[in-house]
Amino acid sequence: MKQAEAEVIRTKVDEFSNVLDLSARPTKQTYGPYSTNYFNNFSDMGAWHGYYQPAKDAKKLLGGFAGPVIFAEEYPVNLSDSINKIVIKNEKTKETYDLSQSRYIDTASYPGKLVQTYDMGEFMLTLSLIFVSDRTALIQTEITNQTEEELKLGISWQGRIFDHIQDGEKLDIGTSLETSGQDINVKFDKVRETWSYFATKETAYQIHHADKVKTKIKGLSYTSELSKPVKLKAGETFKTHTTESYTFTKKELEKEQKQLDTYVKKHEDYFKENNKRWQGYLDSAFKHESAKKNVAYQTAVVKTIETLTTNWRSPAGAIKNDGVVPSMSYKWFGGMWAWDSWKEAIAVADFNPELAKNNVRALFDYQITKKDKVRPQDDGAIIDAIFYNQDKDRGGEGGNWNERNSKPALAAWSVWNIYEATKDEAFLKEMYPKLVSYHNWWYTNRDHDQNGIAEYGSMVSDANWERNDKGKVVKNKKGQPKLNKEAVIEAAAWESGMDNATRFDQEGVGEDDPGVLIFENRKNNQVIGYSINQESVDLNAYLYAEKGFLASMAEVLGKTEDVTKYTEEAKTVQTYINDNMFDPETGFYYDLQINEDGSKTKLLVNRGKGTEGWLPLWAKVANKDQAEKVKENMMDPEKFNTYVPFPTASKDNKKFTESKYWRGPVWLDQALFGVEALQNYGYTEEATSMTEKLFYHAEGLMGNGPIHENYNPLTGKGLSTKNFSWSAASYYLLYKNCLLENNPTTQHAFDSNN
Repeated sequence: MKQAEAEVIRTKVDEFSNVLDLSARPTKQTYGPYSTNYFNNFSDMGAWHGYYQPAKDAKKLLGGFAGPVIFAEEYPVNLSDSINKIVIKNEKTKETYDLSQSRYIDTASYPGKLVQTYDMGEFMLTLSLIFVSDRTALIQTEITNQTEEELKLGISWQGRIFDHIQDGEKLDIGTSLETSGQDINVKFDKVRETWSYFATKETAYQIHHADKVKTKIKGLSYTSELSKPVKLKAGETFKTHTTESYTFTKKELEKEQKQLDTYVKKHEDYFKENNKRWQGYLDSAFKHESAKKNVAYQTAVVKTIETLTTNWRSPAGAIKNDGVVPSMSYKWFGGMWAWDSWKEAIAVADFNPELAKNNVRALFDYQITKKDKVRPQDDGAIIDAIFYNQDKDRGGEGGNWNERNSKPALAAWSVWNIYEATKDEAFLKEMYPKLVSYHNWWYTNRDHDQNGIAEYGSMVSDANWERNDKGKVVKNKKGQPKLNKEAVIEAAAWESGMDNATRFDQEGVGEDDPGVLIFENRKNNQVIGYSINQESVDLNAYLYAEKGFLASMAEVLGKTEDVTKYTEEAKTVQTYINDNMFDPETGFYYDLQINEDGSKTKLLVNRGKGTEGWLPLWAKVANKDQAEKVKENMMDPEKFNTYVPFPTASKDNKKFTESKYWRGPVWLDQALFGVEALQNYGYTEEATSMTEKLFYHAEGLMGNGPIHENYNPLTGKGLSTKNFSWSAASYYLLYKNCLLENNPTTQHAFDSNN
């Protein structure tokens, strides 16, 4: 499987150039197919803006970093095609140099830095960009005289901004330009287009020059010229610096303005620190002795780190802690989702542990408590997704914030693995009671028949009511809102994370399958939530594993009674899953359909196999015989061992569709769980071979293509959006914990060898 590998392992930042193609011609229309940015961008340090490299044949963009692309609170849009490009004129001949005629042009992206180099014969021009804070980028401009005579150069910068974006239709965004001293300021109007764009009059984009400039503004364009020409003796170098800051509030802007002089005066320190930080990331990734035997994977591994870091966002709006969004490239992924964050944090913990911890905190900042003003009955729950703008129920205006459902029980998995990477007992102590509360919520609000086995479902939410053509809630004869069953089923599927998986099809499969039904969960005769009529095998495998992680935490924290409690509970769950959710004939695990009181069940073999069937191996629930049969299914080329292995629906599932989200495409988190499932039961050769296929058969991964949300299992084509964080995190963990060593992230409080 392995291709020829380089003889020497690369370990330095400057040895990895262009692992991702960042070339672009940004326009007012940011999104292409699937609401995804046409181009890949670079960002760092949690900034809410980023940059591209100009396409080499884009003559009008050369001499500056293309873009920027900004987050309009929740939506990435291009603010400009080139907001700040250099123009150089020979003062003796009065001719302006055409950078496209350079003898040599190199637009390179390195880990943490963008660089452009132009060899004009008479001089060498080098532009370098790094981020120096969560709101500001620093650009260094160097011009070196390569002649034997003095050069006298006129230096200016030009740029323009967009005053509208094209998102289906034209949307005016009300931007304008102002100048003040050394600064060029982009001003924003208040625009609250819920599904396209957000800005306020406090939003600002500021370009600051270290040297004195004279600026002229003409409409949406400007020119800033150095107050006097630059004279360079033979071999001499001129150096200047510019900062670009994107802020949401006056307070943020004022904070950055106080630092601008420091950024430019101490530029050398900032560039050294940037290199040191990124070198630390690489050192963490390649520190294992086995890295020398897996050189071919290095480019892909660096790409995973770059992807996760570009998707890093700092506190802003309702987001109180740093975290990683699913993708800066996708229109709808500008927030943080619960189980996305758990996966991303485990990978990030290896090279940026503080970001990993904060990524977890960002979601727990909104953990529901008994004192909650909206849904106190959901005490302990972690909501699905948070965004810059809060939910309308909480006085916000964002339409993407979601409190209707939670996400799979993987928070303890994340926290424990962060602890394993950092040995930060204080973090463990901080998170443990919150995790316990979340764990308990599943059994309080998602266990309809109170048998200790949970179901996916929905919270009580206005989004679950039927509405008429005018958007008004439909009420029954008692004057109560009428439940929209399809909405609740959708919420339950979302809660599973497998939005349109075949097992959640409402109509069911076969005459004896009534399909997906809704049960009310009540406490003190009040509805506190809803469950669907399925005890899902993945959810209960996750909860079993969570008991293992909680038991491990309790042992570290000296909570011996909790260790005993979770150990006993786990035995009950394990017995139930193995006795009721495993089908000996097909050798696989399935969801269990239940009736209203739990007295009648049906194993949903009829709905076909999906990735949920190997979660009991990942959790270490299965016994050896069961694991062997599941492994046979996983390694069967007509089922899960496809060109890119681990499709979300088995190839022999009647509803298998190789390009339809959770009905066939390969999602890397489920692939990671599949590999670790094999590792847990000693199938290390199989785990390694499947991992190698995941790397080599995914389109563009081993080259300079982006990491996709999911992949076609039959062709390897990248699907859905790109630059996707949990795919990057999964690849990083597969490299680290399978290719480098046999060390899965799974719980080890309970033994799988029974």
